[in-house]
Amino acid sequence: MHTRRTPRRTRTAAALFTAAALLSAGCSSGTSTNTTASSPVAGAAAALAPLPGSTPAALAEYYAQEPAWRDCGVPGFQCATVKAPLDYAEPSAGDVRLAVARKKATGPGKRLGSLLVNPGGPGGSAVDYLQMYAGIGYPEEVRARYDMVAVDPRGVARSEPVECLDGRAMDAYTRTDTTPDDEKETETLVSAYRTFAEGCGAKVPKLLRHVSTVEAARDMDVVRAVLGDEKLSYVGASYGTLLGATYAGLFPERTGRLVLDGAMDPSLSARRLNLEQTEGFATAFTAFAKDCVRRSDCPLGGKGTSPEKVGENLKAFFEKLDARPLPAGDADGRELTESLATMGVIAAMYDEAAWQRLREALTSAMKENDGAGLLVLSDSYYERDAGGAYSNLMSANAAVNCLDLPPAFETPEQVREALPDFEKASPVFGEGLAWAALNCAYWPVRATGEAQRIEAKGAAPIVVVGTTRDPATPYRWAEGLAGQLSSARLLTYDGDGHTAYGRGSSCVDSAINTYLIEGTPPADGKRCS
Repeated sequence: MHTRRTPRRTRTAAALFTAAALLSAGCSSGTSTNTTASSPVAGAAAALAPLPGSTPAALAEYYAQEPAWRDCGVPGFQCATVKAPLDYAEPSAGDVRLAVARKKATGPGKRLGSLLVNPGGPGGSAVDYLQMYAGIGYPEEVRARYDMVAVDPRGVARSEPVECLDGRAMDAYTRTDTTPDDEKETETLVSAYRTFAEGCGAKVPKLLRHVSTVEAARDMDVVRAVLGDEKLSYVGASYGTLLGATYAGLFPERTGRLVLDGAMDPSLSARRLNLEQTEGFATAFTAFAKDCVRRSDCPLGGKGTSPEKVGENLKAFFEKLDARPLPAGDADGRELTESLATMGVIAAMYDEAAWQRLREALTSAMKENDGAGLLVLSDSYYERDAGGAYSNLMSANAAVNCLDLPPAFETPEQVREALPDFEKASPVFGEGLAWAALNCAYWPVRATGEAQRIEAKGAAPIVVVGTTRDPATPYRWAEGLAGQLSSARLLTYDGDGHTAYGRGSSCVDSAINTYLIEGTPPADGKRCS
């Protein structure tokens, strides 16, 4: 699953950028979690070592670039291309061209430099996010003082995108059954993963070895220098928190004001990340179920129905789809399968504002045999447009995740052994999410990264934001990251949905805005509700 799709066309689309390796009121101050014994930091994981403070001579030409800014075609925005080495260990081996966009500070007030933003993924277009939301939707006082800047990470969108399958092939891939009932269905799923991986390896074999989070973080330092900033100021959501934390770990002395919203824990293995995210979706579904049964239009149960029973009813519906997909009125003849319906429900877990839409889609499917609503939700998750074309979100997502960490599972047998744990974590989603974690086993490039703690000793205060019922980045991940970063300030939002900044909490927004503009971080342990 990926982590966040955020052009904010709707609040549902806003949340979908941050879904997974994978998809906002009052305030109070609490105590620090940075040193609590219960903080879930993986002690066995090695710490990310910072890079030397001086720029290597072999990289000097990249850091000295002067970008040629041009009109983006979107009023108020400028675009440029910045070069970075394909391989930082061998800068002479070639370049990667990074797409950068900015919207200059509007004033009044003294300009504070550049504020880079990233909506997550991995695979989400930061340029799209900037032009469609952040550059016009961020608080006016922030946009007045900062040049708002975005760079599509290497392999994403406009920055030499990784492409694995065409639209028709992606349609087949996304409807593949991810809850195989027998050996034949297991072989079909494995074949789908192999086809996807082989498509990536055939089209961009060289780039596929160099799209890691560490390399993307190093690219951000090149962009920082090109923009003329001494330190990097940054707001990252979901996977964007891993990117920002990695930057701080590599360049602590160049770290300015960092906000990491919907935090990931870099010390966890791929299997642990997938299992804990499965628990996160279960937590979010329980909140949805409690809300649903209080409403007259809930198709999964009436008043007094337990969340467990709501889950059983949804699971029974999925099983019916497994046997007989529903018509969905799709121009390309697609039907609503179990896998597409499951992804449609998961998509709506990212934002409580989408719950009504989900109830309506489930009602149409369960009572009227019309799968169109759930198919639309699933398409929004996968970034499939009405013409049948997909963005490269899912391709880039797999490329980065499979390079960053060794696979969660190597074989179908390992998945079957782990199924009890995943189904315990989420009776509704556990089976499908366990099998989804098998995809990296067939990746054409071996992982170059590993789980590691990020301490960023010497960095300025970093604000880590966690939402207590976040489906895609469970709250414990924010606690874990805050427990590792030496200068972290944990800001908690007691609420639903994925990420917190800009989603309706005046408490959260005020704390982050004050930090970005004045440099004063919230008290560690501050809580908003």
